[in-house]
Amino acid sequence: MPDLLRLEDLSIAFDGVNVVDRLTLSVGRGETLALVGESGSGKSVSALGTMGLLPGNASVTGARWLGDTDLARLRARDWQGLRGGRVGFIFQEPMTSLNPLHTVGKQIGETLRLHQELTGKGARARVIELLEQVQLPRAEELADAWPHQLSGGQRQRVMIAMAIANAPELLIADEPTTALDVTVQQEILALLADLRDQHGMGMLFITHDLNLVRRHADRVCVLYQGREQETGPVERVFTSPRSAYTRTLLEAEPEGRPVAVVSATPLLKAEGLGVSFQRPKKLLMKRPPAFEAVKPLSLRLGHGETLGIVGESGSGKTTLAMALLRLVQSHGEIHLDGSRLDGLTGGALRRMRQRVQIVFQDPYGSLSPRLPVADIVSEGLRFHHPDLEESEVRRRVADTLREVGLPEACADRYPHEFSGGQRQRIAVARAIILEPALLVLDEPTSALDRTVQKQLVALLRDLQARRGISYLFISHDLAVVRAMAHRILVLKEGEIVEQGDCLEVLERPRSDYTRALVAAAGLAPR
Repeated sequence: MPDLLRLEDLSIAFDGVNVVDRLTLSVGRGETLALVGESGSGKSVSALGTMGLLPGNASVTGARWLGDTDLARLRARDWQGLRGGRVGFIFQEPMTSLNPLHTVGKQIGETLRLHQELTGKGARARVIELLEQVQLPRAEELADAWPHQLSGGQRQRVMIAMAIANAPELLIADEPTTALDVTVQQEILALLADLRDQHGMGMLFITHDLNLVRRHADRVCVLYQGREQETGPVERVFTSPRSAYTRTLLEAEPEGRPVAVVSATPLLKAEGLGVSFQRPKKLLMKRPPAFEAVKPLSLRLGHGETLGIVGESGSGKTTLAMALLRLVQSHGEIHLDGSRLDGLTGGALRRMRQRVQIVFQDPYGSLSPRLPVADIVSEGLRFHHPDLEESEVRRRVADTLREVGLPEACADRYPHEFSGGQRQRIAVARAIILEPALLVLDEPTSALDRTVQKQLVALLRDLQARRGISYLFISHDLAVVRAMAHRILVLKEGEIVEQGDCLEVLERPRSDYTRALVAAAGLAPR
């Protein structure tokens, strides 16, 4: 097949420091090439450098061709017509890639106006068609929604709709399924494959999920520290890897089982817990009925136990966790260690928060870029224990950093100096320094490559064994859930469809929905 994209000896340096070293690859029309490697290996930088999207301190050398177009010779005006038109780009971070000041429909419509001069009703119809193509429910309603009103997975699908809006020749998909659950991952990649086949589109698929590479790529290129380790057909590379680094990646599946439960006595209980959100009222129209994000449900979590919460994007996983933490309004009863939480206010509620902490999904956005690590980790400690001496605060910070596998010397550094896995360890340190009884982990591994996921899972199990912490573990990655959770709760559209022992549910699912999740994850019974 003819080459659509060709890179020859691509090298990228920042202020004289090489981060990509003489990379050569090609993507044919109608072909999917997967670019894989750990965080910091140069995957995203290679794509950004190819498309002229790096900052001014970057030096890009080597040959870059899109068909017969020499990308190295393009002027600014030429790039504006090419990016979003001939080349679609799905960026890695759906949380920050959408403009919070414009509705979803307006942002997708903007690319239609710029590249197809499509406006008005025609643009609106095409926007709704694109939202339906990427499997978003209530497309007409979501077209008028703001980015903050969507879940992470829904925002990612909006990004995909924008990227395919103008039927590009080349699609660069940088971790396009990171925030998506396993069933939607398969649907989205199947959609992209159909578009590729219909239009002869080439796809550069950047990912750390080797399971998706095995199913959806034609060829794979493995990067390590900016250098190509091997390139070849997916089947050959997966069955007979020539590089030691490739073998390490293939063996980096989260494994093992969770530690023994400390006590079956419930730490957390919820009875009839539900969350509803008022829909916006349009001019001269009656207010529509409230949207039930979580329908009344009950759950329990024992001391030292991990409860996995799984389900598709928009199923209510994070909303349920926010309700349990009293971060969104809810109805029903919430009990922590025998005390009612749902009626607490003011100082009593603030004191409770010391016992319940959270690690957020995004290791890049959840840490303040303006504070050093020592201040980030100690902020909660200083709030809840204002009488502690500075020397004691520094000692506790150093001890906690060592406990999560980080050197004491990193306390004076800033978040941008760390990898994604290291930032997530900092987030864990910030949570456990208060010695909580319950830790809510909201997709803590979704932005991490498999080798780092394996390390983080081992760290969390070790902390649970030593401290007896209970975990509420939210994830769409069933392999990670299997390695972490004692019990599992499956949510669909805010309702529990199945719950029970983790291995029992994953190996012998009773509902069609759970069977679909397990099949999409490609889990092999143990």
